[in-house]
Amino acid sequence: MASIGYARVSTVDQNADLQHTALKAAGCKRIFTDHGVSGTRASRPELDKMLEHLREGDEVVVWKLDRLGRNTRNLLELIDDLEGRGVHFRSLTEGITTTGAMGKAMLTVMSAFAQLERDQLVERTRAGMAAAAANGRKAGRREVTAGDWKVKRARELKAQGLKLADIGRIIGASRATVYRYLGLDSD
Repeated sequence: MASIGYARVSTVDQNADLQHTALKAAGCKRIFTDHGVSGTRASRPELDKMLEHLREGDEVVVWKLDRLGRNTRNLLELIDDLEGRGVHFRSLTEGITTTGAMGKAMLTVMSAFAQLERDQLVERTRAGMAAAAANGRKAGRREVTAGDWKVKRARELKAQGLKLADIGRIIGASRATVYRYLGLDSD
């Protein structure tokens, strides 16, 4: 039996060090990590690789329930699939394991609460955005205006024949921002 870890961080700016440390301390010899992948996405490359790698008798270990499943239904489906293949599951933070009936019952309850927490977060975010809109504020990235000095400077530099990367360095903007300033398609 091998303990296999799975870690996930939602953005590329985050790191999985905390999860990795806990998973290694729990005896995981191999850890699959998805970086910059939201839990709401159906396809998570490292999760898919881990699922292919698992063998009967293995144990999947996660730092926290919400790292594995997109929602309660998805989490329970994943764990049912694991159990059907003879693979156990353990969540370190919640102290849940599927090796017994009580662990399975607790998993169902905990995953329901995790889904409730996520739904409440989404609800609060939407309420905040609606309140901001009611006060005349727009959510999201500030719109680039032609009057912005960086836009004007980017256009001048482009007219002089400079490369987009060089323009970005000069005006202190990313390449994607320079594309946006110049009205170009970044694809």
